[in-house]
Amino acid sequence: MKKKLFSLVIPAFFALTATVSCKKEKPVSGESNEVATTKDGAQYVVDTLNSRVEWKGYKILKSESTSHFGTIKFESGDVTVKDGKLESGKFVADMASLASEDLKSDPENLNKLNGHLKSKDFFDVEKFPTASFEITRVASSAEGDYNTLLDGNLTIKGITKPIQFKANVSVKNGVASIATEPKDVMREEFGITFKAPAANGIIKDEVTLQINVKALEKK
Repeated sequence: MKKKLFSLVIPAFFALTATVSCKKEKPVSGESNEVATTKDGAQYVVDTLNSRVEWKGYKILKSESTSHFGTIKFESGDVTVKDGKLESGKFVADMASLASEDLKSDPENLNKLNGHLKSKDFFDVEKFPTASFEITRVASSAEGDYNTLLDGNLTIKGITKPIQFKANVSVKNGVASIATEPKDVMREEFGITFKAPAANGIIKDEVTLQINVKALEKK
């Protein structure tokens, strides 16, 4: 049972999704994009009840039949909008909220899995309670299904890496919405190196993250 649980745990680790700073301090290591954004504009606050990071992980082959998935809630966040366009933003994820969705019908294993993901084997939530994504550049895009390119810095377990998301961004009636593409992130680059016994199947390094944010204009 223990080995079986490990094989479930690994993919779930992705909860990512998003990004961890050590006790909300500066990252312990990594690299980052230069910040070219501005806070000159109207300020918006992330609606944490209606925003989240979605994650998905895969075992052996990347397919829907070998995946586990879940969510992470946001602790806080802010967005700047000027002349109806997104200027900047930073989103902080509450890693203690990391939860698997695909094991909801099995509460016992769900609780064990969520606990293991928050342990030192994975996200070490006690030491790294948050993760973050800070937008460093915003550019319009006319290609494909997304209208915006978001360059930014993703921080997980105190390690910061530059990343670019394609996203659909809209600003209307005091609400800013950001929905990124599903993006593969390599978990081992962020110090998440736990491996299950080979007999339980090899877990892919890729973790797919998708950020969905709703922010409300400050009155």
